[in-house]
Amino acid sequence: MAPLLRIEHLGVEFRTDERIVRAVDDVSLVIPRGKTVGIVGESGSGKSVTALSIMRLIPSPPGRIVGGSITFYEADGARVELLSLPEEDMRRYRGNRMGMIFQEPMTSLNPVFRCGDQVVEVLRLHRGMSRQEARERTVQLFREVQLPRPEVVLDQYPHQLSGGQKQRVMIAMAMACNPDLLIADEPTTALDVTVQAAILELIQQLQRSHQMSVLFITHDLGVVAEIADEVVVMYKGRIVEHGSALDIFENPQHPYTKGLLACRPRLDVRMRVLPTVRDFMDESTDGTIVERDHADIEIVVRERAIPEAERAERLAQLRENPILLRVEDLRVHFPIRTGLFSRASGWVKAVDGVSFEVRRGETLGLVGESGCGKTTTGRAILRLIEPTSGRIVFDGHDVTSLSRSELKALRRHMQIIFQDPYSSLNPRLTVGSAIMEVLKVHERFSSDAERREFIEDLLVKVGLEPQHYHNYPHEFSGGQRQRICIARALALEPALLICDESVSALDVSVQAQVLNLLVQLREELGLTYIFISHDLSVVKFISDRIAVMHAGRIVELQDADELYRSPQQEYTRQLIGAIPSPTIESIRHRLHAA
Repeated sequence: MAPLLRIEHLGVEFRTDERIVRAVDDVSLVIPRGKTVGIVGESGSGKSVTALSIMRLIPSPPGRIVGGSITFYEADGARVELLSLPEEDMRRYRGNRMGMIFQEPMTSLNPVFRCGDQVVEVLRLHRGMSRQEARERTVQLFREVQLPRPEVVLDQYPHQLSGGQKQRVMIAMAMACNPDLLIADEPTTALDVTVQAAILELIQQLQRSHQMSVLFITHDLGVVAEIADEVVVMYKGRIVEHGSALDIFENPQHPYTKGLLACRPRLDVRMRVLPTVRDFMDESTDGTIVERDHADIEIVVRERAIPEAERAERLAQLRENPILLRVEDLRVHFPIRTGLFSRASGWVKAVDGVSFEVRRGETLGLVGESGCGKTTTGRAILRLIEPTSGRIVFDGHDVTSLSRSELKALRRHMQIIFQDPYSSLNPRLTVGSAIMEVLKVHERFSSDAERREFIEDLLVKVGLEPQHYHNYPHEFSGGQRQRICIARALALEPALLICDESVSALDVSVQAQVLNLLVQLREELGLTYIFISHDLSVVKFISDRIAVMHAGRIVELQDADELYRSPQQEYTRQLIGAIPSPTIESIRHRLHAA
């Protein structure tokens, strides 16, 4: 295939106070004209830095490109070396010939400007259109990316749109000038599976209709299987494997690639613990990677599979356990206030008549799209949000009728792990201080020395080190911060733990480690979980039963395996159908259809 862009021996480094970090190290790849190349790897692998280098958006300082070349090929065969272009000439390529969709649309869209105006600005800057021409073209773009009521969205602000709609605005902005290359940097990471499926399909449609090239960046090989022609696997700034999508999935060569493929929860097998990258490779102190003996994906999965009889025995035992939590006709309604005096003109029924029971030692999964009411349900159980009506009975106590002091005492036995570990930890407190605060508030132990000893033991239990007691949140990776949040939640030895999207922002390999930890702690400590997520494959791995929520109601509730084998509701079937399916057959079918 004729190349559109060629990267050769690219190097990028970032200078910190302590050292120089080589983020991209001798990377070479070709993006063919009219094809989609997927770059896969964990956070810190260098994939996003590679994309930013193409656009020459590396922040300097502290970053700088230290070698290599990036060549753009014009239609007539002329070659343009992007790294040596003057900044004024580079602007004609950036946004005009090359568009970029960033990972988080809310931070990429200006909150004080209307969505339409932000696209209009691009068109006027790069295409010299009048304001009226640019507005008309923006409406066409919004229609092309399938935004509902594009004329209305034109004058709306980003906060008035859903996550999927904001991402479509970003795609429209990137497509405004009909670029030859579209760079999509984790464009579906935080989206529901149904919205993710729609965005992937939209990018494919745009790629075919405009005959453009796409560089698609993600940490999830399952997503790459849905869209890429070629796959590049990056690890610690280097490319460790490169081949066609079919070759990568059918016959992966590098142990890191095998690990990424294996650690995603599977729908066809229930496993005791998920495989991780470390099951397939070891790394020496000098960075040399050694493949573990017999590190075959199917063998590893088969060794960890739970037999049907063992699964049936667990479910039978759970049915004999006492009910720990009973939720009866729970409703949480929020007023819509309008007018000068902010009178309630209507109600948003976030949770509208939810009832379920959870037995001691059980894990109940709550799944559904954003806005279905699952997070509101979890917070209402703890009365972090006050219920409008209904009853919540925990271990014989009616939570809805407790006084503030009684509720404080009961909350020791009911804890929550939030979605974003960084925002739920105080950046000014060390890890030890954050957990110490919890123990002091609830008057656990008689001295700080006893508390500290308990905290250090707790850090070891969640896979950290005792010396981490003195570190601050910013000194940890995302997975380590989530382990800190788990340790803080466990500090009071609760009976019930509500996990609210607690792994959704993590790389699939780190996600597997945290899920394994939660399973281990459930068995060791006899914990009961309510596991809230939009990712059905993750929920299936950890849950005994699953409740599917839609528009504030539970539309289906049954055994986790049975739900996947025989979903009763059309909505459930749509959620399951939207899960990425990285099978050899599905990849062959997609490539053949293309």
